[in-house]
Amino acid sequence: MEQIWINNLPDDVPSEINVEQYDSLVEMFETSVSKYADQPAFVNMGATLTYRKLEERSRAFAAYLQNELKLKKGDKVAIMMPNLLQYPIALFGVLRAGLVVVNVNPLYTPRELKHQLNDSGAKAIVVVSNFAHTLEKVVDQTPVESVILTGLGDLLSAPKRTLVNFVVKYIKKMVPKYDLPHAISMRKALSKGRRLQYVKPKLVKEDLAFLQYTGGTTGVSKGAMLSHGNIVSNLLQADAAYSPLLIDGKEFVVTALPLYHIFALTVNCLLFMHKGANNLLITNPRDLPAFIGELKKHPYTAITGVNTLFNALVNSDEFSQLDFTHLKLSIGGGMAVQRAVADKWQSITQTKLLEGYGLTEASPLVSCCPYNLVGYNGSIGFPVAMTDIQVRDDDGKVLAQGEVGELFAKGPQIMLGYWQRPEETAKVIDEQGYLATGDIGYMDEQGYFFIVDRKKDMILVSGFNVFPNEVEDVVAMHASVVEVAAVGVPNDISGETVKVFVVPSDKSLSERDVIDHCREHLTGYKVPKLVEFRDELPKTNVGKILRRELRDEVKSA
Repeated sequence: MEQIWINNLPDDVPSEINVEQYDSLVEMFETSVSKYADQPAFVNMGATLTYRKLEERSRAFAAYLQNELKLKKGDKVAIMMPNLLQYPIALFGVLRAGLVVVNVNPLYTPRELKHQLNDSGAKAIVVVSNFAHTLEKVVDQTPVESVILTGLGDLLSAPKRTLVNFVVKYIKKMVPKYDLPHAISMRKALSKGRRLQYVKPKLVKEDLAFLQYTGGTTGVSKGAMLSHGNIVSNLLQADAAYSPLLIDGKEFVVTALPLYHIFALTVNCLLFMHKGANNLLITNPRDLPAFIGELKKHPYTAITGVNTLFNALVNSDEFSQLDFTHLKLSIGGGMAVQRAVADKWQSITQTKLLEGYGLTEASPLVSCCPYNLVGYNGSIGFPVAMTDIQVRDDDGKVLAQGEVGELFAKGPQIMLGYWQRPEETAKVIDEQGYLATGDIGYMDEQGYFFIVDRKKDMILVSGFNVFPNEVEDVVAMHASVVEVAAVGVPNDISGETVKVFVVPSDKSLSERDVIDHCREHLTGYKVPKLVEFRDELPKTNVGKILRRELRDEVKSA
């Protein structure tokens, strides 16, 4: 059966992109830094990096990598740091040298770091000194030959640099002792690189740009091979979706998600660079008062984040007092946006919280809600330009509108495959080039796609499927609930029952209150039988709630 999708995109959103616009991310970068040379590109800790300075410093870093470290086209370089001015310099320096970026979560344990460095074959790593002690424990057991170190304040002006690095190391004691005797400082690398010749490599769309590791929540963490063509296509797809709202050279985007995360990397860093925007880098968004303090200083026009970040903001009295007159684009991704959060966001900011859907293997954007959506509708919107989504059953049959099955996506943004894992690649990319997303969903009569849940998170109660997202959405509607996670727990009679973990805003909230609230909105078998109250829920570094960790707790109890 041939699947025909309806697509009610706004008339001014193009359904096609010009995939030939740039041969590589380097070409896109060169175009932007030339066009917007004297405009601010990144702001962090009160310091500003213009497009011109970014070009000069990334060129110096590229020259250092090519000449001093003798790295050749295709070699892998790991970057292990939070959102700092050093990140875009390192990122574009690596890409401009013709090398492959391996993004590393700075909060990795030694075991996780060792796996990623060995699996990727990284020959060099750029790391913030705060996390150097982790690297020290494993670096001798990896292919890494060169370590480039930077302090949090290294790219600030001289007096502020000294002060920030002193406070971070000696007052806040955020830099555990480490011993990396052969490491070179990034400041020295940039100084040397300015005197060296940079040779622009010949890059084509098929060349590898990133080894972007999946979270590793199922099995071992795998490196998604994302080419220059994949990422360029995806940033242009995002541009097509939101271009009616965005003015070249005039936007100011807030980047609270870490740039090593694929969502922030493609949308915040690369899309907004293509648009000539200014980018406010938030180093520690978990420090909510400091984060809101930064928002007060800037006339930002766009913000991205995950549901938990938006939830924290809308529950802050200080946030509600901010000036939102310039804000026109708010995008939620990485996890499902909850109705209660989206409604609060729209009420406070007078802007819609638009949900985007994607995954690392798709660079990441697959679909997004149209910019002119009236309000939250619970969908992930329409496929982005030149992307096809199919809904299939367990036998691979393509399902009709309204039927629920696994989503499969095809487009120019789909990864080349998993690094050195052809068998794993074959499991998720079929002969037609469709990627199995592992997400369960359907399409409604208007052409909107809806995610009902991850395959692995589904709860089976007496033979009926219960999707945690649905239960969580209902619980989150309760006025006294701040956060919630739903998991399945073993039950001798029904196989599984639903348990919810709740962070309450009102300590008087009872188990009975939650269950009675759910009974108003859910069929009987979906209503939680167990409620546990917590002060906080386990999350990844980018704020996604770890249902797996909660399930593991239940199993071991």
